[in-house]
Amino acid sequence: MRLPRRFHRWDVSPSEAIAIQRKLSSKVEMTKLCGSVRYIAGLDAAFTRDGKWCVAALVLWDMRCRAVVEQRVARTRLIFPYVPGLLSFREAPALLAALKILRTQPDILMCDGHGLAHPRRFGIACHVGLLAGLPSIGCAKSILVGEHGELNPARGATVPLIDRGDRVGTVLRTRAGVNPVYVSVGHRIDLPGAEKIVLLCAVKYRLPEPTRLADQLSKSAKE
Repeated sequence: MRLPRRFHRWDVSPSEAIAIQRKLSSKVEMTKLCGSVRYIAGLDAAFTRDGKWCVAALVLWDMRCRAVVEQRVARTRLIFPYVPGLLSFREAPALLAALKILRTQPDILMCDGHGLAHPRRFGIACHVGLLAGLPSIGCAKSILVGEHGELNPARGATVPLIDRGDRVGTVLRTRAGVNPVYVSVGHRIDLPGAEKIVLLCAVKYRLPEPTRLADQLSKSAKE
């Protein structure tokens, strides 16, 4: 698929990366998703043992048929150091490379990571969604920022995730009695829509199928 022009370079310093996040965060759109949704692109990345390559995995999930339509893997050489809160500068180039070789246009991107639930309100789901020009959701396994109240043990239970007085996401129980996931807006979707998509894709396990399968693919592909 064809992607829009890129907004910035990747070979930047950590301070330049923070400035880029702050600048681009104002371009994130939080809007109600229009039209039908069928194809969800689950995105995840892993790193080779020698620390030289990022391996991105993309699994295109058909939400209606509950089946995998397409899988893609892309590698890019790592040029950015590990810095908390700046993970997208290590992973996004490979994730975008995987999107470029995808044959089927996805309706939504689902990233194994955060969107607005980020110190600068610009996690990887925001970054990739904005650069790809597609609706995107962050669905993370753990908290990066924020606090929340007690969560009901039932499937579908939610509580707000709050950071510095702002609601930045939702804590969502996808299976009864198991640990929740942390859902946030990436780009061109609202929070209720993001919650709904994640829950619909969590058909059997704690993690929604698109990112669960992308996680498995990235781990096997890095070896």
